[in-house]
Amino acid sequence: MMQPQRPVGLVGYGTYVPRYRIAGKEIARIWTDGEGGVPVTSKSVPGPDEDTITMSIEAARNALARAQVPAEQISAVWVGSESHPYSVKPSGTVVSEALGTSPWISAADWEFACKAGSEALTAGMGMVGSGMAEYIMAIGADTAQGRPGDALEYTASAGAAALLLGPAEQAVATIEATLSYVTDTPDFFRRADRPYPVHGHRFTGEPAYFHHIRTAATRLLTELGRTPQDYTYAIFHQPNAKFPQSVAKQLGFSQEQIAPGLLSPEIGNTYSAIALAGLCATLDVAKPGDTIFMTTYGSSAGSDAYSLVVTEALLERRERAPLTTAYLARQEFIDYAMYVKWRNELVVG
Repeated sequence: MMQPQRPVGLVGYGTYVPRYRIAGKEIARIWTDGEGGVPVTSKSVPGPDEDTITMSIEAARNALARAQVPAEQISAVWVGSESHPYSVKPSGTVVSEALGTSPWISAADWEFACKAGSEALTAGMGMVGSGMAEYIMAIGADTAQGRPGDALEYTASAGAAALLLGPAEQAVATIEATLSYVTDTPDFFRRADRPYPVHGHRFTGEPAYFHHIRTAATRLLTELGRTPQDYTYAIFHQPNAKFPQSVAKQLGFSQEQIAPGLLSPEIGNTYSAIALAGLCATLDVAKPGDTIFMTTYGSSAGSDAYSLVVTEALLERRERAPLTTAYLARQEFIDYAMYVKWRNELVVG
């Protein structure tokens, strides 16, 4: 278990979800002739002028608006993603400059599949907790990476979540402790020269997702001397609607505890942002004194578990920026042809 020497918390948070949607039945129309069910009603799609960088900027601006911390006071902007727009050029430098930070800043991109954002969060805890920095911006953001016709095409969506770390006395939620658990379990991967990720189907459920989340969550609960009943809310990585509900039940959490963090089916799975977005959605409805347990997951494979406590500052501060539900309510549907065009999957010439 890792606990900072100097108490650390979230002084600001923000999300962003594109307005565009594609219906699950529209994808099924192309690949299954509309036969069978679909895992989500619809999913978010980045517009033609949106990518991981632009979504990170919007989410981070919301976090800064809530915190009312000048961008120049941030010591690092770290962007976790599976879908950075450039293979060789950091997203972090563009996001930092767009936010108006000082050039005397650490700007970097983080990777660890779906928990790249929480890797940045843990590192930010260390920087603030050691006194090396006053504020750190940790972002998780992604666009859809699923192969056309693959099951992931129905749920892999787009969005961003930003968490501004700072001293606990300024926080809307303090972070009591964190813990990480990783193994080399090849459930999902993409080689550098391939456009789409590959499933390790027989690894995806039990030896990967469920094993890592259960192990990390159980260890943190044990080391803190807590039980699931000690928490108001629980958040787990959401690759689909069933997995987080199943692992919550296995660990002893109730449906009522996970409901606020289980995002609307319209958002789908935003990869590196999904658990952090679930945390933001929970902060949108939490009350002072509420306790939050969060466990992220990243393929190939690992989990980060966190214990948080909501403070009085949340009530006034969350109204300073749009709630996650405001983004989910904006919906403009496109057809599959426009979806393919915007993803640059049409080869011309």
